[in-house]
Amino acid sequence: MNMIVKILIRTLAVMVTAQLIPGITVTDFWSGAAAAIVLGLLNSLLRPVLLVLTLPVNILTLGLFTLVLNTLMILLAARIVPGFDAAGFMPAFWFGVVLSVINWFLKGI
Repeated sequence: MNMIVKILIRTLAVMVTAQLIPGITVTDFWSGAAAAIVLGLLNSLLRPVLLVLTLPVNILTLGLFTLVLNTLMILLAARIVPGFDAAGFMPAFWFGVVLSVINWFLKGI
């Protein structure tokens, strides 16, 4: 039950963020849910490997390269999930930043 609530909260966050950021489109609730699930899977499986591989660049940029990796995860999810689309790098970048803030706020509630 707890996992379903988390998925619904993340879906809500994806849907709200897509409304706020121009260049990000989510066609319906199920596309938002699929995007939330795929982003969660990518962030839990692929992101740690990429963080280790890009550690020197991440140290050089004082951790800011993590935002680039987050953007790449969003662009990859946009290619995988039908109905979830990112128009380019900058909309995906801002989507990631705003989504992080919204998720942080929703976790606090």
